Amino acid sequence: MAIGPDRSTVYTRDTTRVAIDEGLRSYMLRVYNYMSLGVAFTAAVTMIVAMNPALVMALAGGGFWILFIGILGLGFFAPRIMMTRSVGAAQACFWVYAALWGALMGPMIFAFANIPNGPMLIGQAFFITAGVFAGMSLLGYTTKKNLTGMGTFFMMATIGLLLAIVVNIFIGSTLFSLLISIGVVLVFAGLTAYETQQIKNMYYQTDGHDVVTRKAIFGAFMLYGSFVTMFIHILNILGIMNQE
Repeated sequence: MAIGPDRSTVYTRDTTRVAIDEGLRSYMLRVYNYMSLGVAFTAAVTMIVAMNPALVMALAGGGFWILFIGILGLGFFAPRIMMTRSVGAAQACFWVYAALWGALMGPMIFAFANIPNGPMLIGQAFFITAGVFAGMSLLGYTTKKNLTGMGTFFMMATIGLLLAIVVNIFIGSTLFSLLISIGVVLVFAGLTAYETQQIKNMYYQTDGHDVVTRKAIFGAFMLYGSFVTMFIHILNILGIMNQE
């Protein structure tokens, strides 16, 4: 007579799987919550800067490079701090990063707010960014394809685009700016899917509370950077097209 699987074993396995799925959903929800709060905080900082013309002038000048270097520096060092130090240190890196981005975007938002259709373009850019981000993040979360191999490509593409952005700061070519922004949006849309899968794969049920929290903050840090970068360049694309 055939003997089926032990019911207690099947029950234990199913219960474990349910617990893992619930833990993963809770972890990913924390990632998206942190990221959303970061975007909201950045918007607040941006508005404070944009409403202060003197501050806009200061940040649009030499202050731009200080913010730019600060963002690059945190982008490089913060992941290491977040994964090896305390939750408090991880939180500090995340919020300082969000504040720097807000200050950097202040002059751009100020400029758009003072042109015809500018406020409408800002709103359009945000909703387009949110739609692209949501779609690509969902793809990264649900796809069965391993996206790890794309990591090197995205890293090299990001470095190339960053160099192009720096070069165009001195050249000031509108066409080059448009092409760069299109490239940035395409690369960071793909990067969003890749990052989401990496964040998902970082989760382990056996992680302690502090470890899970630091991983969630780190995940939010990654996705936040992609979201804000896409928003800036989608807004730039809309602004250039609005000039035609």
